[in-house]
Amino acid sequence: MDSAAILLLLTVTASALLQVLGTEGVAALYGETIVVPCNDGTPAPEKLIFVKWKYEKDDGTAGDLLIKQASSSEATLQATDQYAERVSIDDKWSLRITQASLRDQKTFTCMVVSGENVKEYPVTVSVNKKPSPVQIMDRSAALQKDKATTVGTCVAADANPAATITWRKNGKPLVADGKTILVTPSMKLDPATGLSTTSSTLQYAASKEDNVSVFSCMSTHMLANQEAELEPFPIHYPSEKVSLQVLSFFFYMKGQKVLVENSDTYTLASIGREAGGEYKCSLADNEKMESSQSLVVSYLDLSVTPTGRVVKAIGDSFSVKVEKSASGDATVSWAKNGMEVTQPEFSRLTYADAGVYVCELSMPGLTRHSSFELMVEGKPAITGLSKHRPDSAKFKVLTCEATGVPEPSFHWSVNSTNEESSYVNGKATHKIRVIPRLNLTVTCSVSNRLGDDTRTINVSSVFKEEKDNMGSQEESEDQSKLIVGVVAGLLIATAVVGLIYWLYMKNSRQGSWKTGEKEVGTSEESKKLEENHHSV
Repeated sequence: MDSAAILLLLTVTASALLQVLGTEGVAALYGETIVVPCNDGTPAPEKLIFVKWKYEKDDGTAGDLLIKQASSSEATLQATDQYAERVSIDDKWSLRITQASLRDQKTFTCMVVSGENVKEYPVTVSVNKKPSPVQIMDRSAALQKDKATTVGTCVAADANPAATITWRKNGKPLVADGKTILVTPSMKLDPATGLSTTSSTLQYAASKEDNVSVFSCMSTHMLANQEAELEPFPIHYPSEKVSLQVLSFFFYMKGQKVLVENSDTYTLASIGREAGGEYKCSLADNEKMESSQSLVVSYLDLSVTPTGRVVKAIGDSFSVKVEKSASGDATVSWAKNGMEVTQPEFSRLTYADAGVYVCELSMPGLTRHSSFELMVEGKPAITGLSKHRPDSAKFKVLTCEATGVPEPSFHWSVNSTNEESSYVNGKATHKIRVIPRLNLTVTCSVSNRLGDDTRTINVSSVFKEEKDNMGSQEESEDQSKLIVGVVAGLLIATAVVGLIYWLYMKNSRQGSWKTGEKEVGTSEESKKLEENHHSV
């Protein structure tokens, strides 16, 4: 901005308030010219000084683009970055940006400076691009009956926003069910352009009737919908009328040879961890025709001591013993009330240590659990006893706090109303309201099956407190009246003393002329004083 524009801007902003109006939106096409209107194309104000366009950078700072004064037909370019060769301003004060890309999806602001106002009009730009023509790739040569086979992969490339792909059979949408219809979608973002490529792979378990079915994929986008079709597929399936007769096999298991007739299966029941090893079978009439299979038996054993419900006293020590056995590497983890913790080990138990602990032993394919519930008990102990009188209230609130498990019960030595209680993690609180007419000593007692505790507190009468407060106020008013009277008396006494002193000085001065003492003055003044003296 040149010095004249800066001076004008300072002059205007000194007397006008900057106004930032609501943000508008503009949608542009990828690769085309973006036209960003200033104030939605409203004509410029009569006293326009200049219009300036700027934008918000990725780091949140403002970037200047160009400025055009009302008195000039040419705009002054201020941009030094990617916009230096792509921006211009038209006769309607609109910003024009050529070769739109996704990097232009920003907020651009038009600043209108006039003799009366400085207004800013933010405009958010979005850049859209329809996808390239939809294509079906990796098309299968045939489909399998009752077996999910890949039909093909539908691709809608280079779009913003990303396109949506749906599959159809004979014009009707196919809905994935995880069995006969499987759809695997994916999306990739081009790091250079920011454009999205959407893909969708269809797997389909065909029936015999699908040999005339037409499969197609639909690309749906805000700018255009596209469809691609496939020719019908041949359907492959095995013979449906096959009979198989198994005569006999030899099965070899741990050095034993067993003949199995009229079956091709041998079942091992209730196998143990020692059952692992190599197993083999062969034809009964030709033992050279054989096959083998290695059998791996995985096992996982976990034992935690203690189990069930465990009751401990507060302050006791507590630890657990874990025994494990596994066929491979196993991991031990602990949780308390569903939250991950370390293995329980306490030198002095607190109420907060109580909860349900679960030990988990796991390895790929196997998991074992063992749990116990830890209960920490203790006789009650009062931790706090307090009193409080709310503002202007005719009652007092007494609060008794205690710890203990099982939950302690509270007993007070006075009648009360509006009882409130809570109990969380071994901490109990009990509140009551009392209206003491006399000074009291109140006792709070707590107890459970393990013991009890007692504490007292002195509570003064609410009526005596109000009377004392009123007495203090009246005494303060009497003292104020007394102070005012004393001050008035002192002022009167001071006036009397001043009057006496003035009379004394007057008489003293008249006596000085009677004795004929000389004072500085004219002869006429002395003569008048002598005459006044004799007349008196």
